Amino acid sequence: MVQGTEAGTRIRLAWPDVGPEELAAVAEVLESGFLTMGPKVAEFESALAHACSTEHAVAVSSGTAALHLAVLALGIGEGDEVIVPAYTFPATASAVALTGARPVLVDVDPRTMNVDPSRVYDAVTPATRAVIAVHLFGRPLDWEALQAAVAPDVELIEDAAGALGARWRGMPCGGLGVMGCLSFHPRKVVTTGEGGAVTTSDDGLDAAVRRLRHHGIASQGDFEIESPSTNYRLSDLQCAIGIPQLARLDELLAARRRIAEAYNERLRGTVEIAEADEGDEHGWQAYVVQLDRRDDAVAALRAEGIEAQIGTYALHRLRAYHDQGPFPAADACFRRALALPLHSRLSDSDVDRVCSVLTQIVS
Repeated sequence: MVQGTEAGTRIRLAWPDVGPEELAAVAEVLESGFLTMGPKVAEFESALAHACSTEHAVAVSSGTAALHLAVLALGIGEGDEVIVPAYTFPATASAVALTGARPVLVDVDPRTMNVDPSRVYDAVTPATRAVIAVHLFGRPLDWEALQAAVAPDVELIEDAAGALGARWRGMPCGGLGVMGCLSFHPRKVVTTGEGGAVTTSDDGLDAAVRRLRHHGIASQGDFEIESPSTNYRLSDLQCAIGIPQLARLDELLAARRRIAEAYNERLRGTVEIAEADEGDEHGWQAYVVQLDRRDDAVAALRAEGIEAQIGTYALHRLRAYHDQGPFPAADACFRRALALPLHSRLSDSDVDRVCSVLTQIVS
């Protein structure tokens, strides 16, 4: 860890780990004249596919775009249903609603905060076309239990927005489902500023996503658009940032893991900590604990110059999805989940400051 910040100095919730390599990579692109859909896009995609053990990766403009394109590529639309967790960032459900299909919310396991596979089983109907399963905050979902909960004709899409580098039983998240959806927002382990990707080993789905990210234009032959789409491309400038980031994936993960372990050591028995199941590797996109006086803890941390945030959202509490519910576990997670600072610039003394405030609230 780096040298600690002085008492009273603000501790940031997140801080992207970028530096001279990324700056040089951007300069190289600017000098080349290839600012979009050039060689850096293909290079970044190849590295992503390798990281997720898939045949293909398609770089797109955001994690939300990745989710939207994954659903569209499966031909899902009006009259179809897609199961999503009731506790997740709203983009997971919004990507379904934007296709005209119905997002069907399902409650989560209050301990893991991931979707409860037994409730997925109960939610399947003849209209169910897919499940979007989230590895929330980088914690791998029990993929075997999810597979057992649905018939083979129900497609499993991974929302691995925060799980690049996480592993379920040794297999990389982002490579478990028919498609995986990644995000490179600045709070993620690997960032391109904004950006995302769809991973898959299905040649047909890869071609569909590539076509849909580029206005629906066929990539070969005469100019043709079979169905209208939009522009979800990612620029070479952003991919140039992502290439050195991805080359350091193990290093970036190790830094976050050290901080998470330091938190675990200090907070175990004080708050509920989220650890991966035995045999899995957490991706540590965020360090999220649960406690009863969450709002008091947020206020106390912020008063001491420590940035903190709620975990994420209970979707049925939002007007767009208020017609579904109740979801008691999602409600509990929404009330109790707290995201603490997690980035490579944190020091032992920073972690001590955070834990000291949190311990005073709980005791």
